[in-house]
Amino acid sequence: MLLAYLDGLSWADFVTSSYWRSFWAFFTALLVVLALGNKTVDLLHKHQLKGQPIREDGPQSHLLTKKGTPTMGGILILGAAILSMLLWCNLSNVFVWVGIAVLLIYGVVGFIDDYMKVTKQTSAAMTAKMKLILQFATALVAVLIITNYTPQEYKFILNFPYTHGYSWNLGWWYVPFAMIVIAGASNGVNLSDGLDGLASGLLSCAFVVFMAAAYISGTYLALQYFVPVIPQAADVAIMCAAVVGACLGFLWFNAKPAQVFMGDTGSLALGAFLGLVAVMLKQEILLAIAGGVFVMESVSVMIQVGWFKISGGKRFFKMAPIHHHFEQLGWAETKVVFRFWLIAIILAVVALAAFVNK
Repeated sequence: MLLAYLDGLSWADFVTSSYWRSFWAFFTALLVVLALGNKTVDLLHKHQLKGQPIREDGPQSHLLTKKGTPTMGGILILGAAILSMLLWCNLSNVFVWVGIAVLLIYGVVGFIDDYMKVTKQTSAAMTAKMKLILQFATALVAVLIITNYTPQEYKFILNFPYTHGYSWNLGWWYVPFAMIVIAGASNGVNLSDGLDGLASGLLSCAFVVFMAAAYISGTYLALQYFVPVIPQAADVAIMCAAVVGACLGFLWFNAKPAQVFMGDTGSLALGAFLGLVAVMLKQEILLAIAGGVFVMESVSVMIQVGWFKISGGKRFFKMAPIHHHFEQLGWAETKVVFRFWLIAIILAVVALAAFVNK
């Protein structure tokens, strides 16, 4: 069906289509990261002599292998992705500017947190309360703008994938729900950014799913695949492609042994953007599937904290988030990362199955 749609385009339509612009957005972001990666790493090294502080209560091996590695590498990802978006997206599309704004605001919040960690040499800098206030305030504004520009019949719906268009209308309750999706995704990705290359690989898998979802939602194919018709979604596909390219380029420098960490600068912003894309496309439930590893990481922390309080100081996992639990079981870091990537790929395939046309 998709190939038939592309065959029906003239050459002029094809080169201006979201499909073609997504292709260039991906490679633009990828090449920018690869071109500027070494210079960025050197610059961060120069201004972070001691690198990112390593959790003393974390795996002891990290105190040796990761000490001195600079953080704030998310600057490279965000810069390349936003540049690519500005070059290839339709800048009259409100969704594009909301997406860029969320990346910048969450990125600034993460940058401040990273900066405080580096300068004070502590793994705990900005308070969780302050982070949440800023995250939810930004999410509120973003959700209100997005719903205002969403077609009336889809403004407040919760769409159920695999059901041929079944949905619930949540009314204004949708607004706080969407805020939780955005802030929750932001913190879920942040929790997953604890091993070399882990978050970058997981994000790439999730954004590929939403790139496909956005492309379908932004064309006449939406009705044939039983998903909400969101006219602005074509440019959301381009934004997702830019982020995938930037994340894969970052892996060149972040794979074990990492030359640089993404830091809160990248993880908070990219997680929030992932949640925002799900809200834009009305695919919040699909996010829980495609981003299942992020959900798993978040739930493991909640279980650990809850069990610690209920049991009087006992631990449910050897260490949380759960990727550290497997390290404590004796798994090598690369083994944990590759297997989590494998789970993410499987979940991505499951999520894409929602768009099978029956």
